Amino acid sequence: MRAVDIIIKKREKGELTKKEIFFFIEGVTKGTIPDYQISAWAMAVLLNGMTPKETTNLTLAMAESGDTLDLSTIAPIVVDKHSTGGVGDKTTLVIEPVVAACGLPVGKMSGRGLGFSGGTLDKMESIPGYRVNLSESEFLSQLKKIGIVLTGQTKDLAPADGKLYALRDVTGTVPSLPLIASSIMSKKIAAGAHAIVLDVKIGLGAFMKTLDDARELAEMMVSIGELSGRKVRAVLSDMNQPLGSAVGNALEVKEAIRTLKGDGPEDFREHCIVIASHMLVLGKKAGDLDEARGMVERMISNGSALSKFRALVQAQGGDINVVKDPERLPSASFVEDLVAPQEGYLSQINARVIGETAVALGAGRAKKSDPIDLAVGLFVHRKVGDFLKLGERLFTIHANDTQHLEVAKEKLLQSLRWQSEPCKPLPLFYGVI
Repeated sequence: MRAVDIIIKKREKGELTKKEIFFFIEGVTKGTIPDYQISAWAMAVLLNGMTPKETTNLTLAMAESGDTLDLSTIAPIVVDKHSTGGVGDKTTLVIEPVVAACGLPVGKMSGRGLGFSGGTLDKMESIPGYRVNLSESEFLSQLKKIGIVLTGQTKDLAPADGKLYALRDVTGTVPSLPLIASSIMSKKIAAGAHAIVLDVKIGLGAFMKTLDDARELAEMMVSIGELSGRKVRAVLSDMNQPLGSAVGNALEVKEAIRTLKGDGPEDFREHCIVIASHMLVLGKKAGDLDEARGMVERMISNGSALSKFRALVQAQGGDINVVKDPERLPSASFVEDLVAPQEGYLSQINARVIGETAVALGAGRAKKSDPIDLAVGLFVHRKVGDFLKLGERLFTIHANDTQHLEVAKEKLLQSLRWQSEPCKPLPLFYGVI
């Protein structure tokens, strides 16, 4: 069996057998198949898709490419959540400590940024000393001790996915539904969570541009989860405009801490409450969403969620002083407001353009080896449906280079659409699967 024959078969829209998929993924894992062939295969999958059978086999092959964790010794139910990626989506930093504070263990392995979409690990590395490379034994020990872990995918868990994940980011193959579904679910299966809530993003700043595509992805992942014995729920949420205000690593950590302290943007706070509530219901800590919501709000108002976040940071070697004083986080040399060039109602704040602007400032990667500037990014001060007068503040740009600052100004203005008549705010959610 040869990798090139498998690539050609998928290029010609053939259905790969389980044997062929497992052979290919084994080659990815062992390094016997080079990056250029993996990339060619990923592009063939992007262009021609996969059948449900192929996607399930791909998921299982990646999950079985390394170790799998057994979390049954930690608690009867350990929950996890996953977002399909977005702009300003720092929800894990709030949801995980909230749910853990309610007594439901949350063990999460997160990823780096993909394209214009930010990565949770990159955000957490804004905190000096915070370790994102815990071993499996450290993961299990910390989860048992304090009920919360937020780390990177270990080399021994779904290692094939780690390789594919990095290559997808730089080869234009991120939006493939089978690759997204298998990537997410292989990690969740390998990491051992019993219950999983999926936050499936829809819109301009998501990899799923339409509700139909997002629903197809959600149904695919729920089906994979059920076949592997997991309880899975998918929430369809909007990503046409950035979530919250902050876009950029340290800036998003600051906003998450504000939210844990009972402040923060209303849309971001509400989003976190809803997803956390679903996790509590799925994890059998609450009988329904109303009861769960009350628990979440109490954990925020009484400081328990913030305390759990502090415990997480401390357990993983981070500087806990930043939790008390987020201004200790990395800051940019240049901070400048961009104001409204006209009067009118905002009918669009293109989340993708906002994300691309953050990458252009240095907050993300154009290629796999690029370093990230943790301090740069921007604040979005208004939302779709808002009325602005000429000269009112729209964005605040944080940059470490004047040239990047000027490029950001131009791109941000391109993200906007205006109209003279009032327009409705965007919904936060579109449904649950």
